[in-house]
Amino acid sequence: MSKKTPPDQTRGAAPAGQDGAFGTGVIDPQALDEAAPKPSRGIGLSGKLLILTVLFVMLAEVFIYVPSIANFRRSWLDDRLAAGRTAALVLEAAPSGMVPEALVRELLDSAGAQAVALKTGPARRLLAVSDQPPMVDATVDMRDQTAMEAISEAFATLMAREGRTIRVMGNARRAGDFVEIVMDETPLKKAMLAFSRNILVLSLFISGLTAALVYVTLNLIFVRPMRRLTETMIAFRENPEDLSRAIVPTGRKDEVGVAEFELQTMQHSLHDMLAQKSRLAALGLAVSKINHDLRNLLASVQLFSDRLANIPDPTVQRFAPKMIQALDRAIAFCQATLSYGRAQEAPPQRLSVPLTDLVDDVRETMGLGPEAPIGFVNAVAGDILVDADPDHLFRVLLNLARNAQQALETRAPNDPTRDQIRITGRREGSVAVIEVSDTGPGLPEKARAHLFDAFQGSTRPGGTGLGLAIASELVRAHGGAITLADGTLGATFRISIPDRPIDLADARKRQKKRA
Repeated sequence: MSKKTPPDQTRGAAPAGQDGAFGTGVIDPQALDEAAPKPSRGIGLSGKLLILTVLFVMLAEVFIYVPSIANFRRSWLDDRLAAGRTAALVLEAAPSGMVPEALVRELLDSAGAQAVALKTGPARRLLAVSDQPPMVDATVDMRDQTAMEAISEAFATLMAREGRTIRVMGNARRAGDFVEIVMDETPLKKAMLAFSRNILVLSLFISGLTAALVYVTLNLIFVRPMRRLTETMIAFRENPEDLSRAIVPTGRKDEVGVAEFELQTMQHSLHDMLAQKSRLAALGLAVSKINHDLRNLLASVQLFSDRLANIPDPTVQRFAPKMIQALDRAIAFCQATLSYGRAQEAPPQRLSVPLTDLVDDVRETMGLGPEAPIGFVNAVAGDILVDADPDHLFRVLLNLARNAQQALETRAPNDPTRDQIRITGRREGSVAVIEVSDTGPGLPEKARAHLFDAFQGSTRPGGTGLGLAIASELVRAHGGAITLADGTLGATFRISIPDRPIDLADARKRQKKRA
């Protein structure tokens, strides 16, 4: 006699107002848009590229300008020293006091100097000087000047005050001799400033031209493809179910082409996933409604089955318990249908299950008696016990056997000697191995790739592909595995369920209690 299950009070039923365990399963892009913070729009890639290009070109011009201004100053002073050496040669060759004052002034003016001196050997002579000898503010020795010293002194000249007087020393004709001139630094500073202005104008022109060329090139190669990728992603995000908004790769062979291809692959995968989610949501809602009404109908049938059990007819007494058991399982299956939509099945309640009897129950549930057009062979070896949840294992075998029956029915009319379902079982140590095989057409390669995935493993038109997915989940909950055996006639599914580990401490306690 079965225990009554009142309508709407079946264990694990979905609460009122909910769509069941499946939920909606649909991602709402509009809700995501409202929840996600909007990024502030700043300077685009094009603007940043232009700014950075100009800055980097100007920075490169700065690195060019620094040694250039130092070299300009050195060249300018070398020219003055060369003129000073010429003046020194003329003044040194003339007899003492024989050089006219006008010639001396002309020689000083040609060198831009106010005084010229020459050191020969240990002697140092002042060859020419202006009327008012100036006070020297700084000395510049051109003989052993390093690059860093030249740069430092060049910027010192640019920052110096107007009218500063410097003494410049350079090599003479003979080794060890040197010539020196005293001069006003103002002409040098003005020449350096004019040179700097020319460099600045040239740098701006080169920077602008280079920036424009680099900008146009990089904009065509990188920025515009990136903008296209961004616009495609935004358009696809607004309506991911519209596959026409997915990007179309341009066929480029570089990293941008790879990004376009991968984005297209991701968008197509997301579109397929959303389509499957929508299908699951619709199926979940439909199953929730059907489950609600079906459980009420089955509960009513239970009441009639209890009355049938009280009829003394032998035939009724024989089949009534089986009908009551089938009704109990049907009610449990209604709840299990929704349970598949949850994160996982209920944990198995494992017992020692006689496999032969369970296989007979599967045969009777399927109605495959001796006169059936499809043969059913219970080939379980001996009294094998399986450490499993009896309801879970029954569901696994029933799903596999029904799949085999449907495969055999595709070549009707059937012959029980040719079209058979065979279930075998054996023990391999602590592992129970069960095989469900048929003599049907087998499974195509396309179905093998997603054999145990929900809604993808079915090869029958109109099939859902849930049977194998449910069987796989239930077997894995026992720590076992289900696989498709290769090289067999038709299709053969092999189930391996290991026994639970024995708790030695608990076993010893039980033995002590018995003793």
